[in-house]
Amino acid sequence: MASRRTKPPHRPAGMDQQFLMGVSMSEAVPCPSMAATAQLLGVDYAQAMGISTGMLLHLSFSAIPTPPVSPAAPLASAAARAPGDGIDRLSRLPDAILKNVVSRLPAKDAARTAALASRWRGVWRSVPLAVVDAHILPRFVSPSRAAPGGDDITSVVSVAVASRVLEAHPGPFRCVHLTRGHMASHQAEMESWLKLLSAKGVQELAFINRPWPLDFPLPAELFELILSSIVIADRDLQFLIERSPVLEILTVIFSQTGARVRLVSRSLRCLQVTMSALADITVVDAPRLERLFLWMIMGGTPSDGCSKIKIGHAPKLSMLGHWQPGLELETGNTIIKAGTKVSPALQAGTKVSPSTTVPSVKILALEVGFEVRSEVKMVPCFLRCFPNIETLHVFSLNDPSPSGPPDPKFWQEVGCIDCVQKHVKKFVFQEFRGKRSELAFLKFIAETAQVLKKMVVMVSSSCYSSADDVNAKLKLLTSAKWASKDCKLIVFKSPSPGASPLWDFRKASDSSCSDPFDLLTASAELSSGTSVLHPSSTL
Repeated sequence: MASRRTKPPHRPAGMDQQFLMGVSMSEAVPCPSMAATAQLLGVDYAQAMGISTGMLLHLSFSAIPTPPVSPAAPLASAAARAPGDGIDRLSRLPDAILKNVVSRLPAKDAARTAALASRWRGVWRSVPLAVVDAHILPRFVSPSRAAPGGDDITSVVSVAVASRVLEAHPGPFRCVHLTRGHMASHQAEMESWLKLLSAKGVQELAFINRPWPLDFPLPAELFELILSSIVIADRDLQFLIERSPVLEILTVIFSQTGARVRLVSRSLRCLQVTMSALADITVVDAPRLERLFLWMIMGGTPSDGCSKIKIGHAPKLSMLGHWQPGLELETGNTIIKAGTKVSPALQAGTKVSPSTTVPSVKILALEVGFEVRSEVKMVPCFLRCFPNIETLHVFSLNDPSPSGPPDPKFWQEVGCIDCVQKHVKKFVFQEFRGKRSELAFLKFIAETAQVLKKMVVMVSSSCYSSADDVNAKLKLLTSAKWASKDCKLIVFKSPSPGASPLWDFRKASDSSCSDPFDLLTASAELSSGTSVLHPSSTL
């Protein structure tokens, strides 16, 4: 699936011969993790692949931007009945108003306005349309068959209707969502679509190839219009990015072979890489990049190496996360990874070279196994790379094979962490289980964060037994000597337990969402089970 804003670019000479190819089925399967899943579920390999495909399809649809039109929108003018004098007042409206009205309709309804009167006949072809294949299916296609994962008949109908609309309208298109077709059965139509959209222009395009094969060849026109989250070779992903001069949002969901992104883009503002076996991201030159998100990354394999992020030129990068165990961070000449040595300055808290820091980041999210010594010891080094953090999110992992927490005095001797001491105003701790290693970190934040306004502690539902139990677990924190006298401590039971943080693809890429990591706090603070306290008070 892809979403991008673009205009028809100049087609470079010789590009007709270039093809984009997804990873072949021979490369993608057999997959050891899929075989294990099949054994766990008690099904054969093919059935397990089908289940996984359904899950991937669901995630892909959840990431598609909401269309700007809806066939279910109420008609406010229905209540305003005509006076019955036979005068067509609507057709007397200025052209600009008629075009505005039609541009807000689903494509099928927009085309139908041509039958209203001669004045309306050409209006729908003169406005940017929103073409969503799910909206233009005939009435005989039931809602269940039109839903994601619908049958082959729905696919055939969807492709046919979409082709007619795209051919009939001269463009440009406000948005085009082509998501209900089995593209492997309609290669000729797909190539025609991409050529049409390339010539006519499209502002936003969402395209899903479903469900198989993974080795379906993608035509060369794709780079002008679309970015896909199907399994894709590294060279092709790089090819797409380099030839998308106005691409703003790139989302990669579930890459079996790993997502390796070398980012050179003067337009990209948001990059999401999720549910992949490996994430290897090198930000070379991205002057407009604001958001860089990772979610449910497996951490890599011995043969492929570890997941890593290398941050070069990204002066506007303001949100980063989730940093996960095993993830390697490289800034300047400094590499930070659990179990390896780092520079003495980062380790001891002495003066850190500006070349090793990313001062633009304001919101940071970490996942930490507080019972794993090597992970905890990397947290101060990691935080020192981001000296201006104002909002810090930490998700406590329940590691199945803990190596043991660091020395109890670790946080007392860690030294100064500039962002915590001078800049963090909001701190959110998810999945608190009452472990002393967690409490030691919470106490460190409380006793050193001088401008902290709000600390939110979400108690894991798996460990929440009663309010008295929470009181006892947090006694060490509430009795601490807080550095900020104006801070509120907010404690509540986590409404959504899990092995990883919640994530919303749409909110993550929505520039109006000020903090995509904060999906639970706002609503939970209003719930009856929430305690809002001043640090000097007792629970």
